[in-house]
Amino acid sequence: MTAGRPKALLSMWSDVVQEVFPPALRAELEQVVELLDPRPLTSLDDAVAGCLPEAEVLVTSWGALPVDDELLARAPKLRAVFHAAGSIKGTVHDAGWRAGLVVTSAAALGAQPVIEYTVAVITLAAHRIFPLAQSYREGSFVPVRGRRGRPGTTVGIVGASAIGRGVIERLVDDGWDVSVYDPVVDPAVVAGLGARQVELDELCASSDIVSLHAPDVAATRRMMDARRLALMRDGATLVNTARGALVDHDALRVECASGRLDAILDVTDPEPLEPGDLLLRLPNVFCTPHAAGVQGTEVASLGAFMVEELRRYGRGEPLHGAIDHRLLPVLA
Repeated sequence: MTAGRPKALLSMWSDVVQEVFPPALRAELEQVVELLDPRPLTSLDDAVAGCLPEAEVLVTSWGALPVDDELLARAPKLRAVFHAAGSIKGTVHDAGWRAGLVVTSAAALGAQPVIEYTVAVITLAAHRIFPLAQSYREGSFVPVRGRRGRPGTTVGIVGASAIGRGVIERLVDDGWDVSVYDPVVDPAVVAGLGARQVELDELCASSDIVSLHAPDVAATRRMMDARRLALMRDGATLVNTARGALVDHDALRVECASGRLDAILDVTDPEPLEPGDLLLRLPNVFCTPHAAGVQGTEVASLGAFMVEELRRYGRGEPLHGAIDHRLLPVLA
């Protein structure tokens, strides 16, 4: 990095800039970096792209251009990517890692709202609140029978990721019975969280609520297939706030349409679902469009984190959100 403020460009959707960097925070950002253009880079053909040859830093968020061979060929001085969002996988491609870029992400901050959302919907799922609300709308005031509340309810967590661990900790602290499947995490670590490590088939068969927190990698795609969904208990709920590709949605439609399983889906495959999709119409399926992630005023916290990361970068200090590319296969 050159002495003084690094020369930087924003790369994100234009309407995201004000959310990530509201006026006061934008002023702080411009004290830390020299913005080569006040507008975000949205295309390699736009006017802002003319600044790429001088850019040392990209400050990215939702809608960022991919940092790939094409972009790097036009940005010979680029040294770092500061991602004011969660997963970096869609932004920094293999070429960026080969180039030795410093990459940092606000994923840890983005995890907190997802943890809170997941714990909330697990609590609602234990009461089977969504089919109960539908039956009330249809004129019935008879409670849905089956499991009711925390005692005796087992929650299975698939993936002890940063979000998964946060959910485990919150559930254990609140007195839930928690089992965990994660093939790359030491069972002693899971035990230290107050839960128990089991195989995925056992987790599906023994849990009243199964919550997914695994990354989308080759080994996890369609991991919740027809066979594993069939293992789940009658009246069980599948919660997915991770990636839609983890679930065989055709098989899930069959199970939910029969009334045997409930589902709470903040992500789907495809995304979005087609209007009129059965999953959007079933009373025992609750679908939301990434509502678990950062929302509203929470978005600016990602920008604030990146301003502090840039300050640390300028001082030559370790970055709190630095990404180790060797861990990409197990990251979301």
